[in-house]
Amino acid sequence: MKITVIGAGNVGATCANVIAHKALANQIVLVDVKEGLAEGKALDMWQTASVNIFDTRIIGVTNDYEATKDSEIIVITSGVPRKAGMSRDDLISTNAKIVKDVTQKAIRYSPDAIIIVVSNPLDVMTYAAYLSSNKHHSKVFGMAGILDAARYKSFIAEALNTSPRDVQALLLGGHGDTMVPLPRYTSVSGIPVSQLLEQDEIDRIVQKTRQGGGDLVKMIGTSAWYAPGAAVALMVEAIVHDQHRIFSICAYVNGEYGIRDIYLGVPVKLGRTGVEKVMEIELDENEKQLLYDSACSVRQLKKTLDGMKLF
Repeated sequence: MKITVIGAGNVGATCANVIAHKALANQIVLVDVKEGLAEGKALDMWQTASVNIFDTRIIGVTNDYEATKDSEIIVITSGVPRKAGMSRDDLISTNAKIVKDVTQKAIRYSPDAIIIVVSNPLDVMTYAAYLSSNKHHSKVFGMAGILDAARYKSFIAEALNTSPRDVQALLLGGHGDTMVPLPRYTSVSGIPVSQLLEQDEIDRIVQKTRQGGGDLVKMIGTSAWYAPGAAVALMVEAIVHDQHRIFSICAYVNGEYGIRDIYLGVPVKLGRTGVEKVMEIELDENEKQLLYDSACSVRQLKKTLDGMKLF
C-alpha cells in the first residue's frame, strides 16, 4: 500500500505521521513545492520509527510526482490560508488553481487512486478536485464532518466531564459557519444528550462547534492541524482496512436529502472502494431547513468557482 500526501505543511505532515503510526501503508510519499520541506519533515518522521515502533517508509519530494506513482490513496492538503485583504473569491481562485494542478499531476501517475481533499474552502475544493480528476464521485471526497464531529464531541465531553470516546454525534452541511450539528442524533454511551445537558448548554456547544475553526485561528494565528490530520488518517484507515465505517464526510449528493449536484457534508459508508453509499437519515423540519440553508451557502461558492471558468 502506497499513500501520497500532497502538501507538507502542518496538516499534511501531521496526517502522514498519524498514518505511519497506524501502519496503514508500506510507503508514504510527502510532496511539497517548497524545496527541502517535504524531504526534511519526512526524514524527521522516519527517524522516529524505531522509537514509535512502525515500519512505514516515509519519503519526501519536491514537485516530483513520478515518485507518487501507483499510489492507492492521495490526500490533498495544498493551498494557502486566507490572508488580510484577500476576498473569499480570491481564496477560491488561488486554491482552486493549486488543487487543479496537483490533482492532475497526481492522477497522471496514479489514475486509480482514491482522492481525499482537505484544502479550503473544503466543499468547493473537493468539487474542484472532482472536476480536475474526471473520476467517479465515489472516488473523490473531502474531510470535514469527522473533524467537526470531533470538536463537537470534545465540547460535550468537557461539559459533562466524561470521556470523549463515549460520545456519539453526527453533523451535516458545509464545513464552516453553516454546518449543522444534530443534537437529536447525539448521545453519550447511548444516553441522549438532551437527558444530560440543558438545552441552552447544548445550543452553546453547537455554536462553539460552528466557530471552532475560527476560534483556533484567533488563538494560534493559523489553521488547526492536529485534529484535521488525525481526522484524515481515520478516513484512510477505513479505506485501507475496508471497514465500511459510517462517517460524515464531504461527499457528492445527487438527490439525497432533496439536494442535487453538490459536494456537502453527509453521512456515508466508507470502505475500500471509497464512498459506498450516502446514508439518508430522517430530519425534522428545522433540521431540513438548516441543511438546505447550508447547501445554498455551499452552492454559492460552487457558482463562484464555475464562473471563473477554470475547468
